[in-house]
Amino acid sequence: MANTKSAKKAARQTIRRTEVNKSRRSRMRTFIRKVEEAIATGDHAVAVAALQAAQPEVMRAAQKGILHKNTASRKVSRLNKSVLALKA
Repeated sequence: MANTKSAKKAARQTIRRTEVNKSRRSRMRTFIRKVEEAIATGDHAVAVAALQAAQPEVMRAAQKGILHKNTASRKVSRLNKSVLALKA
């Protein structure tokens, strides 16, 4: 357990930050899942709409430190590639 005043404060901050990060990560995953479900159904229009909604969420997660920037870009790129494959 934390002994100093600053360590106790840091522990409180960690708990708060963890809750916020969990929420952001969950929101991002929900948006990604919606895109993947649209791809699975094979509906190009719905998949494009879902991707347009998901992309800012994924990039925002990267900006907030939930994901690394390259990881976020890779996820968006792969989703986009899958959506484009539906059109062909």
